[in-house]
Amino acid sequence: MSERETVIVGAGVSGLSCARALARQGGQPLVLERASGVGGRCATRRVEGQPVDHGVAFLHGSTPAFLEALRDVSEAKPVLPWPRRVDGQGSPCHPDSLRPQETRLAFQEGVAAFPKHLARGLDVRCEVTVTGVTPLARGWEVSTDRGVIQARTLVLALALEQAVRLLEAPARDLPELASAVSLLGMFGSTSCLTLLAGYGADTPSPAWDLLLPGAAGPLQLISHDSSKRREPEYRVLVAQARGAWSRQHLNDPQEDWGHALLQETARQVGAWAGRPAWTQFHRWSHARMDLDSRLAQPILLSTPGGGRLGLTGDLFLPGGGIEAAWRSGAALGHRLLREDDDE
Repeated sequence: MSERETVIVGAGVSGLSCARALARQGGQPLVLERASGVGGRCATRRVEGQPVDHGVAFLHGSTPAFLEALRDVSEAKPVLPWPRRVDGQGSPCHPDSLRPQETRLAFQEGVAAFPKHLARGLDVRCEVTVTGVTPLARGWEVSTDRGVIQARTLVLALALEQAVRLLEAPARDLPELASAVSLLGMFGSTSCLTLLAGYGADTPSPAWDLLLPGAAGPLQLISHDSSKRREPEYRVLVAQARGAWSRQHLNDPQEDWGHALLQETARQVGAWAGRPAWTQFHRWSHARMDLDSRLAQPILLSTPGGGRLGLTGDLFLPGGGIEAAWRSGAALGHRLLREDDDE
């Protein structure tokens, strides 16, 4: 059994932002992540050697601190602004993302460059599954498939439903925690089924970077992903389904919903889009919070023995999205530091 002052579960943007705030003041938080890499939905995969953003299509924000954090990414080349060309009558996933006052950008190497930058210098351990959390006399016991860790402070930077599942058992004995779990149960996240489709470089180049189809069909957006890349080998489209459609088909066979998304992409873009050289798919069970689901700040609770529990993510600040996730994590990290100074 190992001991740490702070364990953060989840290496998405919120968890990494919290960890960086603590590390800047000399802390040594341990970040645990179930996936093989960091970033959560701020995700990029390489297909046939080419980066493809299959989560958030671009990063956007308006607060100076967040924009400064994006500018600090020195490991990747920004594409600014992106998207430059937007077509269609639909709405983006985040309703404020296309406002004139929003800064919008992508990275040639993929949006995952941002969380990878945040993770630099941190103790992040991927492919570790947290199976349970238990309150102790002075902190928390975190059970994983790699062993048990004790920590005074536990931070959950997970999808809402995942955090609630971990807290249901300890909430039975802690009334204040039970109240927080009950509050969180009032909110929910949306799903997103995603198609990645690659075409030969000689296929038509769309006249847009981002297409927003009308509300009648299953698609929320189609991203011309290869327009972010320098000398791409493939023309790449990424089609993301609406939340309601994704929930309806989330447990369907991949070939069924994947075929439906490809057909709709061809209907929206042109017949050539129905004949890709390759396809890949991703099933986001917890893609983002519902648009109307927002709290004012991260949650920080104290347990009777002196332990602390923090909850952070895009739910815990108005606005939502990657900017809210980053700000929420940073805000929770600063609150933890202030409490330490007051002791």
